[in-house]
Amino acid sequence: MTSTSFAELGVPTALTAVLERDGKTHAFPIQVDTLPDTLAGRDVLGRGKTGSGKTLAFSLPMAARLGARGGRSRPGRPRALVLAPTRELATQIEAVVGPLAAAYGLTTTTIFGGVSQRGQEQALRAGADIVVACPGRLEDLMRQGHVHLDAIEITVLDEADHMADLGFLPGVTRIMSATPAKGQRLLFSATLDNGVDKLVRRFLADPITHSVDDPNSHVEAMTHHVFHVNGADAKRDLVHTLASGTGRRILFMRTKHQAKKLAKQLTEAGIPAVDLHGNLSQARRDKNLALFSGDTYKVLVATDVAARGVHVDGVELVVHVDPPMEHKAYLHRSGRTARAGSSGDVVTVVLPEQRRETDQLLRKAGITVRPDAVNSTSPRVVGLVGAVAPRVHHAVTEPEQRPARQGSGRGGANASAGGYGQSRRRGAGRPQSGGHSGGHSGGHSGGGSSSGGAAAFSAAGAGRRSQAPRRSR
Repeated sequence: MTSTSFAELGVPTALTAVLERDGKTHAFPIQVDTLPDTLAGRDVLGRGKTGSGKTLAFSLPMAARLGARGGRSRPGRPRALVLAPTRELATQIEAVVGPLAAAYGLTTTTIFGGVSQRGQEQALRAGADIVVACPGRLEDLMRQGHVHLDAIEITVLDEADHMADLGFLPGVTRIMSATPAKGQRLLFSATLDNGVDKLVRRFLADPITHSVDDPNSHVEAMTHHVFHVNGADAKRDLVHTLASGTGRRILFMRTKHQAKKLAKQLTEAGIPAVDLHGNLSQARRDKNLALFSGDTYKVLVATDVAARGVHVDGVELVVHVDPPMEHKAYLHRSGRTARAGSSGDVVTVVLPEQRRETDQLLRKAGITVRPDAVNSTSPRVVGLVGAVAPRVHHAVTEPEQRPARQGSGRGGANASAGGYGQSRRRGAGRPQSGGHSGGHSGGHSGGGSSSGGAAAFSAAGAGRRSQAPRRSR
């Protein structure tokens, strides 16, 4: 299959130079499909799963069109707006948009709850050109008169289906109603259920629809495994074995308490692990994600706050320690691996009483796989772990983590998980990726004043959170 360069799609040289410095020269399918229309100013509805490259698909036309028009934003009146459901996704989007905007001297900032709004007010007064925001905090700042949306030229709604899942569509509707009807509007979503179709009909003018895959599809390079265990002790031993490899792995839990407990147990067993959930302060979440992107802490134990919006390169294995409640969460959790054309494995650990529900969940997710009865020493398990990292019993010197104060985030994450077996699904579409992803269910960090902010990481592994506008030098 012939790949398509960004230049061939009409992306300006100023932006292709930025992409090339980051090793990006050829577009993913959703970018190939949408860029000709978005660069031309058309309203676009883009449908594609997490990890398909949606962030770059809307960041490029946003930077290109604002840069071509020239001009500066007035204080408190940004020119472009991206709405995201969670703090993690907002931070990661800004990390993608920022360097592209800087190529034209444009500034960006993020707006989310869980942190002081003073820095956000300052950034808006300084004249941020592009605002990436969670709806709750943005509405707060609108009511207080710190930001006005009457100068918005381009509006993007990312992960619209997740907005709907979290109950944010009324706020999203109010925000989009405050933007000029003549502006360009782009909406990206994996599905059109739960009211997303109403947003499309109301706010997009004669939109071009591009769908790159079925909402239940998963990348061809992802192998799913379902491991049946007989009891709690066998499950504990299996999880410790799966966590012990040298590659990066994410273990999903149903509750905040269990995520914190497992991370502590693994670390005490010589497997350095960090946790990520809604009880952590913003600073702690940022720090734990930074540790996970480094060389020492190869295990992240998380609730569904990490199912979207967290992208760390090189995640080889996702383990659904607790099977999820619904199939969407399984797909989003699993999407943390097999990104950017890489391969990855997904394991679901299933106790006897969970087998029926897990079978139903996998059918809804479109996963066909044969369960295996295993223990921690089974060849199939050992084969997944590969090389075992040496135990490090003095790796952790971090202070005990304290819960965030009341009101610093809506918290937690209930779970969603998935299944496994040994089947690699074929024909589900081309491997796709591109800086994206967001957090599902659980950590409802995008709503109210509690739309938090957490670091997300690009290929370089460095998280950036922008509370003040960045200008090119």
